[in-house]
Amino acid sequence: MDATDELRSLEATGIYRLAGSRAAFVDPVRLLGESYRRFRLVPSAYYSRSFGPSRQGGEGTAPSPDRKKRKRKRQPKPRELNAVERIAEARHQEARPLLISAHNSLIEAKNLLEFIPGMIKGDESCSNVETSSENNFVELGGSWRAPFYEMTICFQKPLGQYEAGTCDVQKRSSPLFNRIVNVEENDEAEGEFQSRLYILPKGSCFMMTDFTHVRDLIPDNPNIGYNLIVIDPPWENGCVRQKEAYPTLPNRNLLYLPVQELAHPAGALVVLWITNREKLRRFVEEELLPSWGVKDPTEFYWLKVKSDGSLIGDLDLFHHRPYECLLLGYINVNREAESGSEFKFLQGSQVIMSVPGAHSRKPPLQKILSEYIPGPKPPRCIELFARELGSGWTSWGNEPLHFQDSMYFSKK
Repeated sequence: MDATDELRSLEATGIYRLAGSRAAFVDPVRLLGESYRRFRLVPSAYYSRSFGPSRQGGEGTAPSPDRKKRKRKRQPKPRELNAVERIAEARHQEARPLLISAHNSLIEAKNLLEFIPGMIKGDESCSNVETSSENNFVELGGSWRAPFYEMTICFQKPLGQYEAGTCDVQKRSSPLFNRIVNVEENDEAEGEFQSRLYILPKGSCFMMTDFTHVRDLIPDNPNIGYNLIVIDPPWENGCVRQKEAYPTLPNRNLLYLPVQELAHPAGALVVLWITNREKLRRFVEEELLPSWGVKDPTEFYWLKVKSDGSLIGDLDLFHHRPYECLLLGYINVNREAESGSEFKFLQGSQVIMSVPGAHSRKPPLQKILSEYIPGPKPPRCIELFARELGSGWTSWGNEPLHFQDSMYFSKK
């Protein structure tokens, strides 16, 4: 495929595979948009970090005279790395050539670089994303009222083949917390809760609970488990706690996730998002993944770039790397039977690049990983600690509707 064909592929599928590298650039808006027919995600709402407060006053805007001058902080003297930090640095140096190669391949794709600024801006603006008052599902789910909260789900039913273009709007109520909610209709639905509207993709399923109810996800029939299990835990992290971006979870609690019971007997690909902290990495590799039955994980990287293609930060900045790691491995899959398998086994690390959205919002993975997913097709997919929904996905966590708020969407 030449560069022009790849650009057409990005517009059609949301994925641009960079020639000569183990890397791809993705547009999460296009990937997520495949779950909707009557609605579209507004690019400027998804990529709102690219249009932050620093740009709102326009270039050359003079600082307010009332603003106090901040004292310039002295740069701390460089210190020697401790033993754990040296291991983390060695791991970074091992990944560095692959990351540089991937980024260079992006910079060389001139047609893609010209396309990205318009891609993230889109044709519509969504100015109310930062100021709109959203429901705090974490607080609501912890309230004594949680069992009594209900969502009104509205969906459209065609009236018949002789009345094309007409439909009947039907409504049903469903408990919002601690219950599995299915959108089984052939069209997306709209959920009403506390004066706000949520867009629910067709074929989506979610369960909004805290950690104590996670075992309710285990299928009654073990033969209908999940083939793709994506896990994005709220890892313990001092920086996140300071920002109060979202509540974290003690790392050892994750040992009790029923990952093996969720996996399809014909095989499951498990994808775990992790931070770059070496202490966490050791816990994941030595305890967590073995407890789930995942062996010999493969490492992928999510490299974050700006709209001009540059990295969002210095690649070698120790505590703020411009990339995150994913560990991928299999459950219920016999590696020795690779030659006769109907899917492609993971072979070596790869890099996924994109312009990041809101804090900790990860790009969707099913499409770019589709050839590596074992078991029946289409695969059954689940995301644990999800903050958004997808067609054909089960989403579990204490705020899976966070990014389903209608303020992120417009009607087609």
